[in-house]
Amino acid sequence: MTQPVLTGRRVLITGGGSGVGADLARGFATAGAEVVIVGRRLAALQSVASALSGSRAGPAVTTVMTLTADVTDEDSVTGMFASAGACDIVIANAGAADSAPFTRTTVAQWNALIAVNLTGVFLTLREGLRQMSGWGRLIVIASIAGLKGARYVAPYVAAKHGAVGLTRALALEVADRPVTVNALCPGYIDTPMTDQSVASIAAKTGRDPHQVRAMLAAANPQGRLIAPAEVTAAALWLCAPGSEGVNGQAIAITGGEG
Repeated sequence: MTQPVLTGRRVLITGGGSGVGADLARGFATAGAEVVIVGRRLAALQSVASALSGSRAGPAVTTVMTLTADVTDEDSVTGMFASAGACDIVIANAGAADSAPFTRTTVAQWNALIAVNLTGVFLTLREGLRQMSGWGRLIVIASIAGLKGARYVAPYVAAKHGAVGLTRALALEVADRPVTVNALCPGYIDTPMTDQSVASIAAKTGRDPHQVRAMLAAANPQGRLIAPAEVTAAALWLCAPGSEGVNGQAIAITGGEG
């Protein structure tokens, strides 16, 4: 039987307690990697880890390590890597979203979204790279909002554009090493985070939540929300043999939106 391609590799995934992060954990564990999931809510992380460790589907899954950390805090991120041990793959997935007309956007909203969606990526990639001594993969879960504009989410768009720019800059710095840095830029994903966005838009506009969800799905030319597994598949591809030349890219997973 062919061994999973990531046997012997350790992957650290921020925002691993739900949504895309939980799916990434599942996919990488199935591929044979040692998985470390990080987040702010221990109970959510433990639930994901328990589900993976108890799964009978696919290859045997080793124990999943769970760590609580705040990716916006430098000391917390440093401690996160100290506890995780050397990681071959680092996925900066933690993020948050909020919406408001630009003139009603507060400094507090701006600072909060920049902190988690950009500063958190910077700290995660910096510490991740510092502890990489050989082969490595740094992956940012960005957004189509990092490639184009969108109404009422200016701080989020600014942060995601910054994350894509950071990805491209860092990719050039590591180009002479067996390390690559890439960003995945999905459209609206079928996750709890999108559920929160739907609820927020519905509350602010008075629209029916089902209509809001349909509106978000319609932004994708395929008329649907992206599945978390599609993001996981792209991340696994970036870690597989044959992807070595893919570096500094912002890969859209959007059904053709752009």
